[in-house]
Amino acid sequence: MGGFFGAVSKRDVILDVFFGTDYHSHLGTLRGGIAALTDNGFDRHIHNIENTPFRTKFESDINGISGKACIGCICDTDPQPILIYSHLGTYAISIIGVINNLQELTKEIINNSASHFGGMSGGRINTSELTAALINSKESFVEGIKYAHEKIDGSVSILILTDKHEIITARDKYGRLPVLIGKDGDGYCVSFESFAYEKLGYKDEYELGCGEIVKVTADKYETLYKPRKCKKRICAFLWTYYGYPNSHYEGVNVEVMRYRNGEIIARTDKEKNIAQNIDYVCGVPDSGLPHAIGYANESHIPFARPFVKYTPTWPRSFMPTNQNVRNQVAKMKLIPVTELINGKKLLFVDDSIVRGTQLRETVEFLYDNGAKEVHMRSACPPIMFGCKYLNFSASTSELELIARRTILELEGQEGEKYIDEYIDPETERGKKLRDTIAEKLKLDSLEYQTLDGLIKAIGLDENEICTYCWNGRE
Repeated sequence: MGGFFGAVSKRDVILDVFFGTDYHSHLGTLRGGIAALTDNGFDRHIHNIENTPFRTKFESDINGISGKACIGCICDTDPQPILIYSHLGTYAISIIGVINNLQELTKEIINNSASHFGGMSGGRINTSELTAALINSKESFVEGIKYAHEKIDGSVSILILTDKHEIITARDKYGRLPVLIGKDGDGYCVSFESFAYEKLGYKDEYELGCGEIVKVTADKYETLYKPRKCKKRICAFLWTYYGYPNSHYEGVNVEVMRYRNGEIIARTDKEKNIAQNIDYVCGVPDSGLPHAIGYANESHIPFARPFVKYTPTWPRSFMPTNQNVRNQVAKMKLIPVTELINGKKLLFVDDSIVRGTQLRETVEFLYDNGAKEVHMRSACPPIMFGCKYLNFSASTSELELIARRTILELEGQEGEKYIDEYIDPETERGKKLRDTIAEKLKLDSLEYQTLDGLIKAIGLDENEICTYCWNGRE
């Protein structure tokens, strides 16, 4: 994943962008970057943040920069922002999203214009550089961004800082991720996360629509290209997992949605009369906690934290990038509160169950510390498809997903025909999937939030929410 933050003002905004970008650190753990327009032109800094937080890496950089226009980003892919020199002028660009046809577009651009790209490790191309090449093939930023949206298979939101002290931003064409504008007394900012600018004294001003292109200056913002006439497909995982609790998207707060979601799961359990004799309701830290609070509030079962994460040395839940090391780190972080585990019947709520590796180790950890029963609830339905629009649940093979791997074990390739039945907890196949995964993970019971329940918790029209990873709906 990734996130970006930019500001343009009548005053120096370097600190705003520094803190605003840092507030996106939960969205990525690989690289961070800042590009500012100073009196001497562009000043850009990029650092690896795998082992050191954004704030620490960039503190010394910002001491020597001043400027009234600046952008920053956090990302899990390529170094950015990058600087571009073209017939459109000099500009810095950063993107969020996934380009599935990267190689095809690269070949097409090279063959049609004799252009070239800077090489990266493994023969990869910087996605921001490719996006810029598509934009530069047209005579204006607007036409270029529209062309990029048209050509790219995947999803891309764009943040550009031009040499004219203006920011041009565009939301991806189906609105899968948010792009918001905030305002204070001196100017404007552009952000993925709303809380990032609210904390800096900006107020909500505007949320871009699907494919909308907006120009922002210190004096105003104006739409250069109106939102596309289509249904949004905003990612539901913003609310269930990777959105920050204080943020809101499409007017729906993340923390409040998670409480509602947990309440719905608890009501479903009560209706089915399952897992009612529980000592404590618990959340898998961090994003599972509010779902669990909602469950506890509705069920009137005490909420407890039978283990906590040790975060002073490993503060971010999905780093490092190496899967084996990440699994070991996840295990080492869990510190038990034995008095809340030994002899207790525990029900946990997790934001999702993707591969199941870390969850299995967590369950073993609980039994090793004396748990009598461990029940698990997922805050979303079984993940059946690797995401092809964003970097969430991206998989080299869908067999990495525990639900799909289990279906293959149960029925072989024939199981592919019955994905809809496996998604539905009321069918025999749906029940078998849950029972089999529970047995794999050594759980006393396992249930998933239904798709209808999740959509109800979000509170938006289901046609505006992307549910691809659960039901394959484009």
